[in-house]
Amino acid sequence: MENWFGVDHLDVERLLTEWRWLCSTPMKLIARNAFANLFLRHESGEIYRLDVAGGKLTKVADSEVEFCKLAATPEKRREWFAEAREQWAAAQGLKPNATQCVGFSVPLVFAESGSQDNTPYVVDVYEHVSFLGDLHRQISDVPDGGKVRIVIAPKP
Repeated sequence: MENWFGVDHLDVERLLTEWRWLCSTPMKLIARNAFANLFLRHESGEIYRLDVAGGKLTKVADSEVEFCKLAATPEKRREWFAEAREQWAAAQGLKPNATQCVGFSVPLVFAESGSQDNTPYVVDVYEHVSFLGDLHRQISDVPDGGKVRIVIAPKP
């Protein structure tokens, strides 16, 4: 996925549905990485990164111009767009299309995700972002390192 800024075809409201507990204000999607982290512009012009793996929303720039300048630097390409990890995934045959991303069999928020058995795969970006938003909402009150029991049940 070489075009991080090619996001006009994606529905930001649909992507953020399960993240409204964390990101309640209207935002415009301006970029994303291969692992579904989203870069959003607030109506004030500030740019935020929604880290879907870690469940965090963080301000990364005061404006879109500043964001684009920073995004061109090797340091931010590595940090924000996980460029080396994206290249590694592509070398493994994981090349998501415009509506897909790379996910992992064990969400990265869990300590168990560090095992060698944590298989990466290509997944629909809407399903992945939605699943992780719901998961992070459910565990948002659990302290780091806390134990959780995951029960997956159909929504009513």
